[in-house]
Amino acid sequence: MPIPEPAIPADASAAAPAHPHQNPHPHRDRPVRSFVLRAGRLGTGQARALTELGPRFLLPFETAPTDWDAAFGRQAPRVLEIGFGMGQATAAIAAARPDLDFIGVEVHQPGVGALLREIGTSGLDNIRIVQHDAVEVLRQMVPPAALAGVHVFFPDPWHKKRHHKRRLIQPALVDLLASRLAPGGWLHCATDWDDYARQMLQVLGACTGLANSADGFATRPAMRPMTKFESRGLKLGHGVWDLLFTRRA
Repeated sequence: MPIPEPAIPADASAAAPAHPHQNPHPHRDRPVRSFVLRAGRLGTGQARALTELGPRFLLPFETAPTDWDAAFGRQAPRVLEIGFGMGQATAAIAAARPDLDFIGVEVHQPGVGALLREIGTSGLDNIRIVQHDAVEVLRQMVPPAALAGVHVFFPDPWHKKRHHKRRLIQPALVDLLASRLAPGGWLHCATDWDDYARQMLQVLGACTGLANSADGFATRPAMRPMTKFESRGLKLGHGVWDLLFTRRA
């Protein structure tokens, strides 16, 4: 039986009204995005990686399911990561797990360039990147039950209470993520904000398609490398919380 698509508000990039007077309050009805496009500086190495490696490893957004076997040149379990930042953790995981293919989804060009540079430096062939909104990528390019895992590491905490609605881990997205996981597939989230961790635990626990692999928060799996930022935060007494849920059969 096909898995029904969960209802998620339309992305903010949807077309504007044909005439400005058709919507007298454009900001009032604008859908909330879970990310902000920041104008980061593109370094020389990142720009070179985009030019030299982009044609091979950077995939265009498509409105139809992608032939991932063709994209990677093989059949393998696939893990999708939402928001890989500058890509160091992604590259480290991909290097340690050559048996898996990794789909990195990131909207910020400097991060895309940085991960491409890591791919070139480490000689990785099991990463492909889509520079686009993750919700649309999941909806359009990833078929149901196609993923072995999903990683969401340290998403923007939107720490001000009035901005909590912008947080990535919300019920509709979690339902969509669960629908893209194969039975037994994992959803691994991590955050260093305690209130966001508690919200994640509540939202993930309420998804009927997912089961918690731990009694509450999980011990950091060995697959997720500890970043320098995380290590420094732990030395200062900051907490880090991992959540590891699996898709029910």
